[in-house]
Amino acid sequence: MNIKMSRRSALRTITGGTVFAAAALNLPVQPCTAETAASPKLKGRIHHSVCRWCYNTIPLDDLCKAAKEIGLQSIDLLEMKDFPTLKKYGLICAMVSGVPGGIANGLNRMENHDKLVQFFEQTIPVVAEQSYPNIICFSGNRRGMSDEQGMENCALGLKRIMPMAEKHGVNVCMELLNSKRNHKDYMCDHSAWGVQLCQRVGAERFKLLFDIYHMQIMEGDLIATIRENHQHFAHYHTGGVPGRGEIDDTQEIYYPAVMKAIVESGFKGFVAQEFVPTRPDPLASLRQGVQICDV
Repeated sequence: MNIKMSRRSALRTITGGTVFAAAALNLPVQPCTAETAASPKLKGRIHHSVCRWCYNTIPLDDLCKAAKEIGLQSIDLLEMKDFPTLKKYGLICAMVSGVPGGIANGLNRMENHDKLVQFFEQTIPVVAEQSYPNIICFSGNRRGMSDEQGMENCALGLKRIMPMAEKHGVNVCMELLNSKRNHKDYMCDHSAWGVQLCQRVGAERFKLLFDIYHMQIMEGDLIATIRENHQHFAHYHTGGVPGRGEIDDTQEIYYPAVMKAIVESGFKGFVAQEFVPTRPDPLASLRQGVQICDV
């Protein structure tokens, strides 16, 4: 069969068959190497990070190398012991972890305050020295406590921490988590509760970590919530719903639109991928997630 193809027709085939298109245009065929397969340059409107725990099977050094290749600037949810490794690769930790008590035992219990205040007093200066922006904190579980009492207790504890945070220019961020699927009984499970807590604390250095995955499960209405309350959100996490898998078209959130709303809000912080890869090559999933969010 004698096939005639115009230059335009050949160009249309590039996405489906690079070798065929190259031959049609009399171009040299480039072998697929690590260099030619490198991630496309990012647009720079989103500062990208990734949560360490989703890639625990990969040594931290290897994850750092991959993060740099993909174009990430940060790895989230590391502790102070990990800072030297980050420094080797020119990365930061945009959301520092390690708070005692974890998710379930947080600031809504007065008996936890002394231990938590001590942690932040020791950690904030170190985080500030590294020029990292945020440290995570949690409300804790209800265990029969009313949301109003829990909010009051959280505010009291946070007001003890804020002078140190303000002195060093570090944000203390309470994460919004779902109590429906993953963190049963967690108190800070709606954005309205978190925003009200921000208003009660009344400090510039207390913010929220808006987890898109968790808030889709609890309340949806993501874009409107971001537009109305973005001044209280210092950091964002991703995740596919349902199941916290890849954030592509296998799940229900359309991430490009959510990211566009974040950019349009004037946000200058970090967005961290926090989905659990389900494919054989987890770094390919990470690369894809970053590209999806790079609006």
